[in-house]
Amino acid sequence: MIDYSKLETAKVEPEASSTIETYRAVGYNLETAIADIIDNSISAGAGNIWVDYLWDGAATTIFITDDGHGMNNKELIQAMRLGSRNPLEKRERKDLGRFGLGLKTASFSQCRKFCVISKKIGSEPVYWTWDLDYVNQSKTWDILKYKPVNKNAFKKLNEVESGTAVIWWDIDRLTENSSASDEKAKGRFLEVMESSKNHIGMVFHRFIGNGLNIYFRNRKIAAWDPFMTGTNGIQTRPETKIAKGNITIQGSVLPHRSKLTPEEYNYGKGPKDSWTNHQGFYVYRNNRLLVAGDWLGMFKKETHYDLCRIKLDITNDFDSEWQIDIKKSQAIPPAAQRQIILVLAKEARDLAVEVYRHRGKVIKRTFSKDSFLPIWEEYVRHSKRFYRLNRHHPIVQDLLNKGDDSTRNIEEALKFIEETVPVPLIMISENQNEISSGKPFEGINHDPILRIMKEMYKQMINNGYSSKDAKARIANIEPFDSYVEYLEQLEDIIA
Repeated sequence: MIDYSKLETAKVEPEASSTIETYRAVGYNLETAIADIIDNSISAGAGNIWVDYLWDGAATTIFITDDGHGMNNKELIQAMRLGSRNPLEKRERKDLGRFGLGLKTASFSQCRKFCVISKKIGSEPVYWTWDLDYVNQSKTWDILKYKPVNKNAFKKLNEVESGTAVIWWDIDRLTENSSASDEKAKGRFLEVMESSKNHIGMVFHRFIGNGLNIYFRNRKIAAWDPFMTGTNGIQTRPETKIAKGNITIQGSVLPHRSKLTPEEYNYGKGPKDSWTNHQGFYVYRNNRLLVAGDWLGMFKKETHYDLCRIKLDITNDFDSEWQIDIKKSQAIPPAAQRQIILVLAKEARDLAVEVYRHRGKVIKRTFSKDSFLPIWEEYVRHSKRFYRLNRHHPIVQDLLNKGDDSTRNIEEALKFIEETVPVPLIMISENQNEISSGKPFEGINHDPILRIMKEMYKQMINNGYSSKDAKARIANIEPFDSYVEYLEQLEDIIA
């Protein structure tokens, strides 16, 4: 045990301006920054939260107001302090915070000035402001008794008995050097705000479903439920609890596109406007979504797993083990739980791919009238069996129909490949090896398969084939016959 009383000490307090500028680079974007402010509103018991803005070029203001229990002057000063709570403190089960940094780091990441105005029931509002230009000038950790002159920023707070408003201005990361009449800058700003609205609807969808009202420009934000609860045809795996019941895992396989209405299919695309981008784990902490549509480093995203979504609920007791970051946008499963999560995820993924394959078999039966077109064909030469590439196969034809000097070289290269196919070795391996042979492209990236299928489909449509006939031909061409589940994606490329 070190006896600290006998040791000399020296103060090395951090320099205010450089430290805060460093906090600005934590990695928030506008979506995650606004979500972090909303976390505080929910923790404060808000039933209604309003997100609004006033576009004015470089003078644009964003404000987030709630009707929570509010703060008095002492509580507000503490809330404005960096590291206002020790992250090692045990939090209440419903608390969405951890580091005591969210309000500050989220705000610093987007603007150089922000004010917090708060009031308790029966009390006058109190306010304080962080101004990074003042901090840089004064070299102190001082906040200012100052509030913006824009009265619209306080309008909602004046209408509620208690609550808090966070006002951002000098939003340099998004509006710096822009003018109110700059339509391009305004368009970019509105696009980011719209994306933030959709992000909020996803991250807080459970809270919205339980009665929380979040308004964007005075219109309620609709929840986006990644599991499409209530939709017919969803296959749900049994719920599994681990870590003494504190972590819950449940896989779901959503219905195939053919079983959904156009409205349901578009809803399933979610904020990222893509089924593929939304496959994977959805990690919730105290009902707040942290990670949306990510395989957590266990698998890569492939189209035939589009229907698989797995909900994973953890409590805030596991923040350290799961390496929850300040932005609350990252979660990394610890080794102790990773293996069971991996096993359960594989089960859900297998079920999801079976839905695709079953649909593919149905499609293939529909197109069975066309003759099968293999890549390799067998022939006899001098009473011996040989194998050659099918010159009628579209891929081989495309390779040989370049019409330039390389065609002869390609033909010679194909001849060498054909003449050296290791048939005896293949036969020995098939007869003696316990390891089964794989199908083409099994276990590797399917992007080349899908890309060539799309190119062939597009070319056939341009040559006058109907969509059905084009699919029929592709479904009977090797190796695409093994991946007929991708056929229904082909129509999307012809707009």
